This record gives sequence, C-alpha cells and structure tokens, in this order.
Amino acid sequence: MKGGQSPLVGLLDTLCPMHVLVDATGHIAHAGPTLFKLRAGRALIGIRFLELFELKRPRHDGTMASLRGLAGTKLHLQLREVPRTDVKGVLALMPEDASMGLPGGVIIDLSFGISVLDAIRDFGLTSADFAATDLTIEMLYLIEAKTAAMEASHMLNLRLQGAKIAAEEKAYTDTLTGLRNRRALENVLQRLVASEQDFALIHLDLDYFKAVNDTLGHAAGDHVLQQAAKQMLKEIRGDDVLARVGGDEFVLILARLTDAGRAHDIASRLIAQLEEPIPFNGKTCRISGSAGSALSCNYPQPGLDLARMMEDADIALYAAKEAGRGRHLTYGPEMRRAAPPPVARDDGSVAAAI
Repeated sequence: MKGGQSPLVGLLDTLCPMHVLVDATGHIAHAGPTLFKLRAGRALIGIRFLELFELKRPRHDGTMASLRGLAGTKLHLQLREVPRTDVKGVLALMPEDASMGLPGGVIIDLSFGISVLDAIRDFGLTSADFAATDLTIEMLYLIEAKTAAMEASHMLNLRLQGAKIAAEEKAYTDTLTGLRNRRALENVLQRLVASEQDFALIHLDLDYFKAVNDTLGHAAGDHVLQQAAKQMLKEIRGDDVLARVGGDEFVLILARLTDAGRAHDIASRLIAQLEEPIPFNGKTCRISGSAGSALSCNYPQPGLDLARMMEDADIALYAAKEAGRGRHLTYGPEMRRAAPPPVARDDGSVAAAI
C-alpha cells in the first residue's frame, strides 16, 4: 500500500486473515495471510481481484462500479485456478477519508463455508489460518473428534467381528484334528438339502484304532487321529467337507457327486492312505479304514430324509466291516435286510450296530 502499511491493516490481518483490499481500479492492494496460501507463493498483490476470483452470484458487469454496488451483499465466488474452491464473501466500501490509503476501494472478507474441509486438504491450512473467533475452528475440532471416535468404533467393530468369527469357527471345529465337527456337518447337510444339491456321503470308521490306544496309550491314539485326518484331506477337493463325528468316526461330504463308482474310488483312496504306517515315539502304528456310502440322488426329492440317508451309510459301513474291514461298500437295499437293528448314539442320532 502506498505510504506504508496502515495500523488498521495489521488489525485486519489478525481479525480477518482472509480479507482482501481492492483499490479503485479493481486491483488487489493487500490481502490477509491466509489468501497467500491459496496462491502457493505466487504473486497476489497487483492482480485484478476478478482475475483471481469468479463472482458467480449476484450478477454484475465486471466493473469496479458494479462491484461497489454489491456492498453489504453476500457474495458467492470461486477460485479461477484449480482446484476452483468455492468461497463466500461480504463487501464493504473503504472509508472516504482515505485513512487506509485506498480512496474509492473496497474491502472483502472471505470464508470457505462448507468447502472448508476441501480447502484444508488442498492448501494445507491450519487453525492459525482462521480468525480466533471463527466457528470453523470449533467445527474442525468436532470433525477431528468425530473422525477419531468413528475410527475407534470401526476398529472395535473389526475386533468384535473377528472375535465372533473365531468363536463360530471354534464352535464348528474339532479341536484335536482341526476338521469340522458334528455340528458343522449338520449345518452343511441342511444347506445342501435346502438347495436341493446332490451329494455323496461317506461314513468311515478307523479299523484297529482301539488296539493302538490299548497298547500305546491315548497320546498315540490322538497322534494317529491327527495323522489320519491329514492323510484323508489329501484325497478330497477344496469344496468337499470332512468331519470327525466321533472318537474314530469320520464323515465325508462330496458335493455334486452322483456317481457311485467315483464315490467308491475316493473312499478306496482314503482307505489306502490310512493304511500307511504312522510312526510315534519310535513305534509304528498301523490302522486301516472301513467305509460305507450313500448318494442323495437315490432318495426322494425334495425333502431328502437325512436321517435315513445317514442310517443307510451306517448300514453300508457295517457291511464293509462284516466283509473283512479295510474296504468300502455303497449302500443297497439288500444290506438293510442283513443289518442288525440300529442303536441310539449318545447324541440322540441313530446308527447301525457296528
């Protein structure tokens, strides 16, 4: 400003850090410190105000006389340069006594309004760039507090969700072998029946497992169960389900399988895997497996009778053991006539007397 800076200008810089003084020709004679950040160090003094800002409302003809006519009116402006930030403003006429050295000029106080968050991001503004009494500061504190609270809530929800998933996984997992348990198996079967999707069910029982427990102890038995689970998992597909449903009982669900020959091949490979010697503390554990299977496509649909299908697989398993163990048989009606009466399990389900 000509003649040095007026003391009033220093007050304006403190109280209105986004003000701009425009002389009678429409050029910027002085600007508050925050406005300089919008120019990123480029020249600001001496350029025309309307070359820096586009006055979108109210209408005007671009002359200084038209601009002076908007005194006391709310202005809607936009930076002409990218990122074209929207700002609000109010214009007042300079004192006629020329105490600020700008006769015929105007003073315009600006604010970001609802664009403040974008402006903070785009221009790296801090609380020091706003008037101390500006409610924007309080809004920024509230936004920061809300953001922190939402982040904390999000993290808590993630932990709770993770804990829920872990709890559900634990509830459906056999702790010894890591396979699905009977509860998980029941859910899988119910989903398959509800979707009317065909599947094969193989019920497998370990042969000679009791002898391992009796001669080498329960630690050896647990080791054999774990190794047996690993061996059987090698022979199944990713979407098949292998569950441990009892001490040495396993059930395999083969999704979309309707071919008895393929089910027999898979069961035979499982049994071959189980016959591999299992070392334990310098000893060798030897087991085998017997299996019986049933195919859902052989039962009336819809409304497949799961209890009947499970019982038939049990009967086929009993027939395989009676035939000499270490083999698999597919259920046939003739097996039911030769099978002993079914017995009740501890969990209330029914199984053939094996």
